[in-house]
Amino acid sequence: MNSNTAHSPMFLIFPPEINSPEYKSSEFTAKIYYSQNFLQKFLVTKMKILGAIQILLGIMVFSFGVVFIFLLIKPYPRFPFIFISGYPFWGSALFIIPGAFLIALERKNTETLLIVSRVVNIVSALGATAGIILLVFSFLLDGNYICGYSRDRSPCEDITILFTGSLILLLIFTIVELFISLTFSIFGSYSDKDYK
Repeated sequence: MNSNTAHSPMFLIFPPEINSPEYKSSEFTAKIYYSQNFLQKFLVTKMKILGAIQILLGIMVFSFGVVFIFLLIKPYPRFPFIFISGYPFWGSALFIIPGAFLIALERKNTETLLIVSRVVNIVSALGATAGIILLVFSFLLDGNYICGYSRDRSPCEDITILFTGSLILLLIFTIVELFISLTFSIFGSYSDKDYK
């Protein structure tokens, strides 16, 4: 085969009796996105991935709450402030639910599901904001929480570093969740034509 015939297009002509049953219908369905900027197009294509990230962040926040349960040992007379606030548990629920709605919205686009998903993402953003405030208070109140009650300083400082590291990870997860929730709450406003 020479180079001239390798790049020339080939058309196949079928007789009228060869028809595929799936192509008999003259209806074509397409999803049209009107006047969307780059961010809205990105959100539409990556909804399932960002919903899964929200669910994973919720599971991670919950797992830190489970770790904080085991911090009540002698000589430490109280739980850390972040555990007393209950944030690892209610915060994780506020992260998992919007992620599930985003995945459901990717699978079935309805106007009702869109509205519910936006409301749940707004509530999640408010919960993430409250979580950031509670985590800052926890940094301030529990900075020397563990070492304040211990007589032996060397293992105490190691435990304090681990406790501070877990608070930093919780703060990072909460900030990422806040950005995802705010993005879908603000920029995820699609017209009703997109979901019919």
